[in-house]
Amino acid sequence: MNKLSLMIVALLGTVLPAQAHQIWIEQADGQTAVVRFGEFGENLREASPGLLDKFGKVTATLVSAKGEQKVDAAKTSDGFTLPFSASAGDTIVAEDANYPLYTWKQQDKDVRSWFYPAARFVTGSAAQQPKLVLDLVPTGQPGQFKLVFKDQAKPKTKVTLTTQSGWAKESHTDAQGLVSFEMPWKGVYVAEVSVTDRAPGERAGEKYDAVSYATTVTFVQADGLPPIPAGPAAKPAAPK
Repeated sequence: MNKLSLMIVALLGTVLPAQAHQIWIEQADGQTAVVRFGEFGENLREASPGLLDKFGKVTATLVSAKGEQKVDAAKTSDGFTLPFSASAGDTIVAEDANYPLYTWKQQDKDVRSWFYPAARFVTGSAAQQPKLVLDLVPTGQPGQFKLVFKDQAKPKTKVTLTTQSGWAKESHTDAQGLVSFEMPWKGVYVAEVSVTDRAPGERAGEKYDAVSYATTVTFVQADGLPPIPAGPAAKPAAPK
């Protein structure tokens, strides 16, 4: 890392430990999109057999000028492949609305929770309409996003921007749900946000006490400093 890069790290962000697993969408040049599960900032992609098998059904939608194309993703050994890719001006959204409910202890009380992971892939900063329950969409201003939860702007919520090298920057949405980031390096960035809804409910006959929504947006910065190289790929969790 050169001196200028080190100065930018000091001013704009740092290398932070990943907080939780997430899903995000990747799209290599000339290839179709893939939904990954793991920790982007640690270069960790979970596999099958393994934690990837916790997912029941990942669905994805390509939104383009031609309309919307919704599909079920196909699970492979290291992700969920999609039959399409996003061209300029397109976006892809994906989610698993049927991730298994889980129980955890809170002050000696069993709490039944629902993890609701979702992801968005964008090809530019053009304004997008929200499609997900918890969605982080470009506003048309470079580096700016709007956080929307259940069709309403979500203020005062932490958003974390990460690169695969582990560099990360945290910020909070303002009163209008807007958040902006400086992006010093060209390359792939993933922004992540999570919101817990403590309203109880029922899903397919199973009662729950809260829903933990976690959404990412992947985008590529075309200009900037050469990216900090990613570390070695982290080892996926072993099958149980």
